[in-house]
Amino acid sequence: MFKRVMATKLSVGDSRTRSSVSIFIVAGLCCFFYLLGAWQRSGFGKGDSIALEMTKSAADCNIIPNLSFESHHAGEEGAIDDSGSEAKVFKPCDPSYTDYTPCQDQRRAMTFPRENMNYRERHCPPESEKLHCLIPAPKGYVTPFPWPKSRDYVPYANAPYKSLTVEKAIQNWIQYEGNVFRFPGGGTQFPQGADKYIDQLASVIPISNGIVRTALDTGCGVASWGAYLWKRNVIAMSFAPRDSHEAQVQFALERGVPAVIGVLGTIKMPYPSAAFDMAHCSRCLIPWGANDGMYMMEVDRVLRPGGYWVLSGPPINWKNSYKAWQRPMEELQEEQRKIEEIAKLLCWEKKSEKGEIAIWQKSVNADSCHTRDDSQVTFCETTGADSVWYKKMEKCITVSPGREIKPFPERLNGVPPRIASGSVPGVSVEAYMEDNKMWKKHVNAYKNIIKIINSGRYRNIMDMNAGFGGFAAALESPKLWVMNVVPTIAKKNTLGVVYERGLIGIYHDWCEAFSTYPRTYDLLHANGVFSLYKDKCNFEDILLEMDRILRPEGAVLFRDEVDVLVKVKKIIGGMRWDAKLMDHEDGPLVPEKILVAVKQYWVAGENNFTSSQ
Repeated sequence: MFKRVMATKLSVGDSRTRSSVSIFIVAGLCCFFYLLGAWQRSGFGKGDSIALEMTKSAADCNIIPNLSFESHHAGEEGAIDDSGSEAKVFKPCDPSYTDYTPCQDQRRAMTFPRENMNYRERHCPPESEKLHCLIPAPKGYVTPFPWPKSRDYVPYANAPYKSLTVEKAIQNWIQYEGNVFRFPGGGTQFPQGADKYIDQLASVIPISNGIVRTALDTGCGVASWGAYLWKRNVIAMSFAPRDSHEAQVQFALERGVPAVIGVLGTIKMPYPSAAFDMAHCSRCLIPWGANDGMYMMEVDRVLRPGGYWVLSGPPINWKNSYKAWQRPMEELQEEQRKIEEIAKLLCWEKKSEKGEIAIWQKSVNADSCHTRDDSQVTFCETTGADSVWYKKMEKCITVSPGREIKPFPERLNGVPPRIASGSVPGVSVEAYMEDNKMWKKHVNAYKNIIKIINSGRYRNIMDMNAGFGGFAAALESPKLWVMNVVPTIAKKNTLGVVYERGLIGIYHDWCEAFSTYPRTYDLLHANGVFSLYKDKCNFEDILLEMDRILRPEGAVLFRDEVDVLVKVKKIIGGMRWDAKLMDHEDGPLVPEKILVAVKQYWVAGENNFTSSQ
């Protein structure tokens, strides 16, 4: 009896305890879900359910070495809403568009004035004329040779144009040998090779000590000057127009040398002020003395105080060379007189003239210029020195502050002068250093995703929204280079900072085509690009442009908000790309995600493309 009473009492006690625990758990859960709901409504928890679902299905996040994305790497994204509709399938363009450059189209160019090379500048197609198809690679296209072999050899099938082999035969630009082009390293002004030519420059310019790191090559030909500067730790931004010298910029990029299609015409160059340590013209045919020195003033704008300008070829040494150039003595003499006169106005000191090479150095401090009368000079407005996109070139002198630049590679991770001086509004030294730290972390994550990112497989890399250049700085290697693009609509103008770090880049608006040939980049990095352009232009247009400039079997790293990447992934589903959506390196609860994609291999007139489907 006693046992039964005790059992009953214990049973009642247990029941009460369990009831109390249940009430406590229910109350706790109610509080938790209330707080969770408030947090998600705030926007901070955006995409968590998607992220958790992806985490379940993405145990193996690594990409196999050949980046072919076999079906066992496709992932299962059951929680992602694709709005129930099939992706639009993009068809190949006609094979005649294999080397199409939308904003430098030859047919459109001929409708513009030839004065001051206006017709060779950017003239993009209106919306009604944009192509909505995939630019095909030519038949026989192959992956370029790895650097440094690519400096000297380019597969013929990738750029099948022989005209330069005939036109520039005696100048050693390029030679055709079997199924490859060979680049002996010669140029119009250095038929004996770029190395010997650069040695001549290095006798005057401190090329070897890191003081000269960034260079601008105007009218670059096939960019042999930039190609041979690379081993001296100097990175050159080369440009040339798309003109009768067919495919010269295309050859440069196939060789693995930074280059864009461009010309000194009527609009400013797409670079910030005081960007380059050295500028170069080797028989580039630019009329430097014309338009009251406007072109020299534009070079002066982008040249850093203390930087060097090299001019080789006409009119230098005209007394001995006028017959070989088949030009009147008087004309060449007047041309050089004008150049010397403008150089004095710009406060450039002539350091050397030997043979057909002349070298000037820009004054470190504009206030110490004694060779000009400032009352006779027009100075540009200081506020517009970096505002250049489609802005008319001006006949005025840009005053650049004489900021002290550290030698490379010390300047890469040091504090750039524009940051230290507070010239970038709203950016402190601490914020800049934190950005650097973040990008080292991001790039380490990318190296875990694409194991071969630093192996030399990817030579030509583009960061489509570069910020301070943190991605490029974290990737820095002699095996690769990064074109740091700062969008013209970016909240902060940071391209000057990129150059102060010893990196190169360019301004661009991604609502338009980039100034390059198709298939010229191995890897594209798009951080926040689609969030930035969400209300500016069509995602489809940007992605088709990315497809145009990306090589077959090239890779893309997107980093953006999950809802944006879901839309992007749906579009590229119809573009012959394989893709996988992945968590942020800090885990599934972070709303920012990573989308990795690889462009399949296919060529004009054939259906032989790789697929994981």
